[in-house]
This record gives sequence, C-alpha cells and structure tokens, in this order.
Amino acid sequence: MDIRRQLGLNVQKLRHDRGWSQEDLAFESGLHRTYVSGIERGIRNPTITIIQRLAKTFAVTPGVLLDPRGRKAR
Repeated sequence: MDIRRQLGLNVQKLRHDRGWSQEDLAFESGLHRTYVSGIERGIRNPTITIIQRLAKTFAVTPGVLLDPRGRKAR
C-alpha cells in the first residue's frame, strides 16, 4: 500500500477513536480542515514536520502514523 494512503488510514482511525471530526483534528493540530481531508484520502504528501505535528496531537510516535499494521502506541 502507498505510504500516503497508510498514513491517511491511520490518521482517520486515530481521529475516529477520539470521536473527533476532521474540523476538530484540524483545530487541535493547527492545520486546515481540507488539508486534513487530503491526508486522510492519501492525496496529500505531508512533510515530516506535519507528521510530527499530527503525532504530537494524537500523543503517539510518528512511527504509529506510518505503521502498516495500524497499531496504536501503548
């Protein structure tokens, strides 16, 4: 699977686990809602800085966002 698609699926799962909308995630991470949508759909190619920002927002390591198994950090 394309790494952008994997990132998108993992972000979407973490967002749903928290009961957040894309708008909520955008607010919490300081990103625009349409950018979050693009990440989740796998059409954006976010920089490592953006991946780090999302990981911090979710309180996980950046590796969790890229993990093909979609595991959560413990």
